[in-house]
Amino acid sequence: MNATTASASPAPPHAAVPHRGILTVCAMTATLMQILDSTIANVALPYMQGSLNTTMDQVTWVLTSYVIASAIMTAPVGWMATRYGRKNLFIGSLIGFTLTSMLCGMAQSLEQMVVFRILQGVCGAALSPLSQAVMLDIYPFEKRAQAMAIFGMGIMVGPIMGPTLGGYLTDMFDWRYVFYVNLPFGILATIGLMVFMPRTPPHDELRFDWTGFAVLAIGVGALQMALDRGQTEDWFNSREIIVEFVLAGLGLYLFVVHMFTAKTPFVPLGLFRDRNFSAAMMMMFCTGTIMMASSALLAPFLQNLAGYPVSTAGAAMAPRGLGTMAAMLIASRLGGKWVDQRKLMAFGLISLGFTLHSMSTWTPDMSQSQMIGTMVVQGFCMGFIFNPMTVVAFATLPTRYRADAAAMQNLSRNIGAAIGISVTSFMLSRTSQTSHSEMAANITPFNRVFQHNDALGHFLDPGTTAGATILESMIQRQSQIIAFTNDFKMMSWVVVPPLLLLLLMRRPGSVPPPR
Repeated sequence: MNATTASASPAPPHAAVPHRGILTVCAMTATLMQILDSTIANVALPYMQGSLNTTMDQVTWVLTSYVIASAIMTAPVGWMATRYGRKNLFIGSLIGFTLTSMLCGMAQSLEQMVVFRILQGVCGAALSPLSQAVMLDIYPFEKRAQAMAIFGMGIMVGPIMGPTLGGYLTDMFDWRYVFYVNLPFGILATIGLMVFMPRTPPHDELRFDWTGFAVLAIGVGALQMALDRGQTEDWFNSREIIVEFVLAGLGLYLFVVHMFTAKTPFVPLGLFRDRNFSAAMMMMFCTGTIMMASSALLAPFLQNLAGYPVSTAGAAMAPRGLGTMAAMLIASRLGGKWVDQRKLMAFGLISLGFTLHSMSTWTPDMSQSQMIGTMVVQGFCMGFIFNPMTVVAFATLPTRYRADAAAMQNLSRNIGAAIGISVTSFMLSRTSQTSHSEMAANITPFNRVFQHNDALGHFLDPGTTAGATILESMIQRQSQIIAFTNDFKMMSWVVVPPLLLLLLMRRPGSVPPPR
C-alpha cells in the first residue's frame, strides 16, 4: 500500500461540507503564510546582512534555504496525509510553521537563521498542497475553476505582495517583524482548522519509502548547493561544485529509476500517466522560475539602482498583484464552456514574454507610470496562466491522486523558484563583473575623453582620487544596469517551453475525473 491510497480518506460529499467559507479562509491563510515567506524577506536582506554580520552572497541563503527545504519536503505530503490523516498533518504543520517563524525573527547569526529557515520550510511544505487538496474536496466540480481562482490568488499574489509587506514592516518596525507577523494569522488559522475541518482517519499500516525520499532529497539538495555556491567557488574549477553536481544528477536519476521499479514508491507512477498533469507540472516549473526570480530581481533593482526606499520599493511591486487578482477572476469565468483553457494560457504566456522583454529596456530613470503599467500587465498575464493551468492539471486526473498531485505540482514550483533565484543571481553577478572589466579597460590616459583640457576632463581625471572614485561609481552603476537588462531578457525566453507544452494538453471535458 502506498501514497496512491490517498483515496482511503475520501472527501466528504460537497453538499455535506459545513462552514465551507470558514474552511476556505483558513486554508488560504495557511497558503498565504507559506508563500509570503518565500519572498517577504527579499527587501529586508540588506538589513539582515548588517544585523547578522554577513556578505550579500551569503545572506541570499535566507531565501534559498527556505525554498529548497520546502521543495524536498513537499514530495511526501500525499503519503503523510494518508498515513497521519489530512487534518492532523495540516494542523501540525501549521503549528510548526508558526513556531519556527518566531525562531527566525529571534535569530542572532546567519547560521541560526539558515537552520530556522530550513525548519520553517520543512514545516511549511505541506501547507500549500494540503490547502489545494482541501479546496478541491469542499467545492463541487462545476465550481472548481472558481475555487482554483481563489487558491491561485494566494499562490500568485503571495510572492508579489511579499516584498510590499516586507518593505512596510522593515521600514516601520524592524526586519524581524517580517517573521513575527505570522503569529496572529497562524493562531487563527489553526483554531479554525481544529474546529471546522472534517477529520480523516490515519492509516497506521502504511510504510514510508525511505529509499525514494533519500535519493530525491540528495538530488535536490545537492543541486541547490551547487547553484548557491557555484559563483563564489568558481563553478567547475571547484572540486566541491563538481561533487555537488554529480550527486544532484545521481540522486535525481536514482529517484526516477526507483519510482519506475519499486513496488510502493511514495510518489505514485500513475500521476504521470495523465498527459495534462505531466505537462502542467513542467509548466509550473517554468512559471515558478519566472515568478520568483523576477520578484527577487526587482527589489535590488528598485532599491540599489532606482534609489527607492525599502517601503516604496515594496509598494511599487504591489500593482502586479492587483493585475493577477483581476486576471484570476476573469479567467475563472471565461474558462470551460466559453473559452478553451489552453488558449487562455497561450495568451498569458505570450504576453508575459513581451512584458519581460520590455523590462530589459528599463533604466533607473524610468517613470513610475511606465513601471506600474508594465507590472500590472505582467500580473494580469500570470493570472491568465495559473488559473487555467491548475484546472487543466486536475481535470482528467483520478481523484485518488489528488493529494499527491497537489504535492508534486508544488514541488515543481518550488524547485523552479529555487533554480530561478540562483541562476539569475549568478548571471547578475557574473554579467556585472564582466561588464565592469570591459568598461574599466577603456579608462586609460590614452582615452580622448581625459585628454581634453576642459571641466569634464578634469572632473573625470582618473589620475586624481576624486576622479577615480567618480569613474568607479559610474562604471559600477552602468555594469549593474547591463546585468539586470540581460537577466530580464533571458527570462523572457523561459515562456517558450510552456508554449510548446500546450500542444500536449487535451481540452478538459465537462464531467468530473474518475475517482
